[in-house]
Amino acid sequence: MARSKAVVSSSHHHHHHGIWKYFNPAYYLRRPRRLALLFFLFLSVSMVLWDRHSLSRDYQLEVSKLNEEVLRLQLLLEDVKSVVSEDVSVNSTLKDVQEDPVDAQRMQRVKEAMLHAWSSYEKYAWGQDELQPQTKDGVDSFGGLGATMIDALDTLYIMGLDEQFQKAREWVATSLDFDKDYDASMFETTIRVVGGLLSSYDLSGDKIFLDKAKDIADRLLPAWDTPSGIPYNFINLRHGNAHNPTWAGGDSILADSGTEQLEFIALSQRTGDPKYQQKVEKVISVLNKNFPDDGLVPIYISPETANPSHSTITFGAMGDSFYEYLLKVWVFGSKTLSVKHYRDMWEKSMNGLVSLVKKSTPSSFTYICEKNGNSLSDKMDELACFAPGMLALGAFGYDDPAEAKKFLSLAEELAWTCYNFYELTPTKLAGENYFFNSGSDMSVGTSWNILRPETVESLFYLWRLTGNKTYQDWGWNIFEAFEKNSRIESGYVGLKDVNTGVKDNKMQSFFLAETLKYLYLLFSPTTVIPLDEWVFNTEAHPLKIVPWNDQVNLGQSTAVQQRKPTIRLRQRRIGRMTNK
Repeated sequence: MARSKAVVSSSHHHHHHGIWKYFNPAYYLRRPRRLALLFFLFLSVSMVLWDRHSLSRDYQLEVSKLNEEVLRLQLLLEDVKSVVSEDVSVNSTLKDVQEDPVDAQRMQRVKEAMLHAWSSYEKYAWGQDELQPQTKDGVDSFGGLGATMIDALDTLYIMGLDEQFQKAREWVATSLDFDKDYDASMFETTIRVVGGLLSSYDLSGDKIFLDKAKDIADRLLPAWDTPSGIPYNFINLRHGNAHNPTWAGGDSILADSGTEQLEFIALSQRTGDPKYQQKVEKVISVLNKNFPDDGLVPIYISPETANPSHSTITFGAMGDSFYEYLLKVWVFGSKTLSVKHYRDMWEKSMNGLVSLVKKSTPSSFTYICEKNGNSLSDKMDELACFAPGMLALGAFGYDDPAEAKKFLSLAEELAWTCYNFYELTPTKLAGENYFFNSGSDMSVGTSWNILRPETVESLFYLWRLTGNKTYQDWGWNIFEAFEKNSRIESGYVGLKDVNTGVKDNKMQSFFLAETLKYLYLLFSPTTVIPLDEWVFNTEAHPLKIVPWNDQVNLGQSTAVQQRKPTIRLRQRRIGRMTNK
């Protein structure tokens, strides 16, 4: 505040120039703060007017065009600034414009929940993978890699819980040891441990996290040494021998084999060693060779031949994040030519997704079926509730406005269904999956709730990308249901049954990594982890988008070089300006 007072007082002696000075551009060139203020005033007024318009979906694309225009104006502002080279503190102005008292209050409540989860872990399960709140002890469900600790690091950092973050950092530096005679799931270890360490590195810049990420990734790498390049899904962290689970009949699982691209590409970027990126990119190019027209891949794939076996097609368990990463690698690669095939594959898969979509009766809930051979089954996992967020994020990448609108509408319809997965049970927490029955909409299938994040994740994306506050209210209701049913004095637990509310005995690490993080970001200013600068891995670990480096993109075209220069606009965003 002091700063703006000073500006005001220094301008008193200009009064005799009259009002005309304000129309003289030179006046603003010497006063970049005034220019910024004028600009944001103009912006806020236009935003308010737009909101009054109660934007229907038809205007959504108009808004995104305006956003681009705004971006252009901001680049101009940036040029003016560099001429004067004076720091314009726009960020603080932004915060004041944006801080909604209800949002701030809710954010605080979510932070308090995180603190409760964390201190319970600290008290009863420090250093172990997961807390068992009812018995007040810990369990090593991931081989003893401190899963909850590593999963929670970036959430602590983003929420400004610095003391807790530092303590966890010390544990990582002194006690985290990957030399374990343990058969690790390379998927779970990649998304939780590699992802959590990389995002902590990107946020804090502390090299200990990068070193540890490299250590564990090196132990996982031999899993990709297969005849086809499709990885085995389990590997011994000490001895490096890899295999597939016996229940999968020797096959690899689609999600487990196609959800390491973000983490390993990021690792290659940050270490300058291309080997990580090469292993994971090969998986995608192998799958792309015989990629089906509808982009739908069965969940079991042979690591010998890379051929899919006749098995289920699903956007739920064992399929889900493969499709998510096709889109996210494209975003992470700055949407350049060298990642175009990811977007092309993703668009095919989305046409496939549309072919699985049905509506329930009588309430017309839009849902995604699973497919076996040629028959559709009317079952949807809560896990598939990541899809609305993915569709919203991807919708803005279509050149054709009609396509963009179609996929954004689909995202909004599916989000309503997912919200009702929660809303329609006695506890207002969702079951693990749902069956759709003609005439009676839906019923809970598997009835547990293990604190999963997918629905609030989608609400976060939809809120950021549309600016519609309804999504915040839905998220808040879900948070309240977790508080009511899952919070006990020694942490948070899942429910064995969402109909009766009977509790289980586990605080999943992803509750701290994902569920609470997405809820917190749902009520944060949109300048916190903006979507045009960060990509969330499938465990909600944000990775910084950096320009692709040719030395890492071995053998890639020079398309990367021709990209428009990245301009760091710290103060780029206001309101819903996060989609590019």
